Amino acid sequence: MAPAAQAPRTATSKADFSGIYTAPDPRPYFMALAPLGYQVPEHAAPLVRAEIDAPGRDPRAGTVLDLCCSYGINAALLRTSLGLADLTARYTAPALTDLSADELAAADAAYYAAQPTQPLLRVLGLDASAPAVRYATRAGLLDEGFAEDLESADPSPRLARALASVGTVVCTGGVGYIGPATFERLLAHLPPTVRLIVLVLRVFPYDDIEAVLDAHGLVTRRVPGTVRQRRFTDAAEQAAAVADVRTRGLDPTGKEAAGWFHADCFVSRPAR
Repeated sequence: MAPAAQAPRTATSKADFSGIYTAPDPRPYFMALAPLGYQVPEHAAPLVRAEIDAPGRDPRAGTVLDLCCSYGINAALLRTSLGLADLTARYTAPALTDLSADELAAADAAYYAAQPTQPLLRVLGLDASAPAVRYATRAGLLDEGFAEDLESADPSPRLARALASVGTVVCTGGVGYIGPATFERLLAHLPPTVRLIVLVLRVFPYDDIEAVLDAHGLVTRRVPGTVRQRRFTDAAEQAAAVADVRTRGLDPTGKEAAGWFHADCFVSRPAR
């Protein structure tokens, strides 16, 4: 999931999916990504829950900021027992094809309200795509949504106030579209006890963002191993990704060379 209105930070030749992030509802998102085995939000959810439930956490831990939230997919996985396969089946179902975006949002609000939910969990969403944020809010997945681009401007007063209540931040695909500027602007308003779970495609560096986190008293560790993000759209995209990870000094064997984008997971916590 990533904001729609910006080009990636590096020259890596990823396929352009910008259109699926500005549609009025999530059906194009799932129609485009489901055939590619898109799965990274499902890998992130248990890591986020572990941070929320960690002993001695700040009471604000249960207020989560989904950074680059798009249509609220992370929120759905965190708030309910639904899996990504459930959401994919819903949004690719022929029965929903003829619904307008407004009708689908109303149906989704009822659908998600009927699901057993995680107690004491609030989810705020931030994304540059106003249509995606609007939909996730109307569907009841986000308690508050913010359509803002922190790469180019400071948070609005409303977002700045909301950030003070956040204890956990998750980002499952935004890095490459957002960079150090966004994290610097967020951390100026987030509590010092905040924890971040950020999944980053291996074609993108994270060192510059990690330096920003370090300057704010957060210690970052990489979770051992990698997780799959999605299959490549074609041989050209795969070749570009293999070249990118090799340029970064990484080995694509069994990962990008085997046909999948892979992501590293970074967890940042207060030094004390």
